Amino acid sequence: MRRLSQLMGTCQGEGPGCWQGAAREGDSFRVGGEEAFGWMRKKRKTVHLYALGDVGGTLLMGLRLLGGESLEEIGIYDIREPMKARWEMEMNQVREADGSRRFPPVRVLEEPALFACDVFLFCASLGVPPVGEETGDVRMAQYQANAGLVRQVAGAAAAAGFGGLFGVVSDPVDPLCRTAAAAGLAPEQVKGFGLGVMNARAAYFAERDPRFASFLTEGAAFGPHGEDLVIANSLAHYDDALSRELTRLTVKANLRVRELGFKPYLAPALSSGALSVLAAVEGREHYSSTALGGVWFGSRNRLTPRGIQVADPPLPEPLYERLEQAYRNLKELERL
Repeated sequence: MRRLSQLMGTCQGEGPGCWQGAAREGDSFRVGGEEAFGWMRKKRKTVHLYALGDVGGTLLMGLRLLGGESLEEIGIYDIREPMKARWEMEMNQVREADGSRRFPPVRVLEEPALFACDVFLFCASLGVPPVGEETGDVRMAQYQANAGLVRQVAGAAAAAGFGGLFGVVSDPVDPLCRTAAAAGLAPEQVKGFGLGVMNARAAYFAERDPRFASFLTEGAAFGPHGEDLVIANSLAHYDDALSRELTRLTVKANLRVRELGFKPYLAPALSSGALSVLAAVEGREHYSSTALGGVWFGSRNRLTPRGIQVADPPLPEPLYERLEQAYRNLKELERL
């Protein structure tokens, strides 16, 4: 059986996301190193959020409520001064009556302090079409609007010597990761947080249809947060037809929310955002995208002080072929 790591074979060591010498360790491989992840040795990390729209604000709520043991503080930035003031005020008023539980303090940031952190989260969401006016893949419609801002912010981070993790939460996550790295950041310090919600959406359907029940204990999600997503009903007992059906349901789940008249940002901000980010900084396994051979590709992985440990189990051939196609399609997006 082939493995996810074999997708890296097309990398020739040129361009953002290409590097040699990924170290195999059992059913996983490690990329990056101490120079990029030494901050993981800290007990509590500092996280900064850039932009407090629907996604950023919801993500902030999740970090404030759940991050007491793993976050030192949360810095927030938005170009709208009243927005920063409102979120600082309201979030620091969220606490329990007896004071027994710690909540990470929320602090307003000015531009010079943006990158004085361990984790920087880009949450700006430009170009989101109003509900009822969607055409085609909404995520890709956002690329042109968000790419310029990502390039500007990531370039500023690189110029400032930022050595932490640059996390992209905005859509389309994976192409925007490449844009961030191309602006001067090291590929291993750029991560996309978009796959967590796709795993959660697949689990939602698996809980409601016994045909997909194996996903809850044996399944996996791979690839981008979008049309090329790959859901496997089971790694041990893979069924291609069932997996493709579950993938289709998962990809279209956001459209079902839009049909109800709402923007589908709550589950992404919490499953891909807050919960995945906290798992990452705590060194736990989670879903996010990592640079593999010049492409940011989503899979299970965890951060360690020595680098990113990417799960690399043997894959049934039909599943590997699906991953190959998704990988090739992401490579095509390099021309955007």
